[in-house]
Amino acid sequence: MQVEPLLASRIVWLDAFITNVDRTYRNTNMLMWHKELWLIDHGASFLFHHSWDKWEQQALSPFPLIKDHVLLPVAAQLTGVNEEFKQLLTPEATHHIVSGLPDDWLEATGEAATSAEQRAVYELFLNTRLAHSDNFVKEAQHARQALI
Repeated sequence: MQVEPLLASRIVWLDAFITNVDRTYRNTNMLMWHKELWLIDHGASFLFHHSWDKWEQQALSPFPLIKDHVLLPVAAQLTGVNEEFKQLLTPEATHHIVSGLPDDWLEATGEAATSAEQRAVYELFLNTRLAHSDNFVKEAQHARQALI
């Protein structure tokens, strides 16, 4: 199936935003079901939660691993998607999303931080990442240019 450039750009942007390393040719983590594309298995996202002491650094990262993204060659509309998503992902929207994280899920990480403290880090990470989204968009655009 061919993925349209706008959808490919949205998926690449999302994966760069959440630092998802697991959408490569070897393991796309996408399914077609009833002629719809479904993104699955985001377990390799949010790299910082594997090393909480570096979350600020990772929030600012250009995410060079985006170069291996299976949809990157088709993602021709990253600049427009960046602007679109910056409008949608307001601090209020991010707060709403993060506040929905279940305590049980957060407590299962084994981190010493409380659930509330972990939610605060996720919220800061996402808001920082969004404020500096040009970093990962430029990285993706440069990687895309090298591919095409």
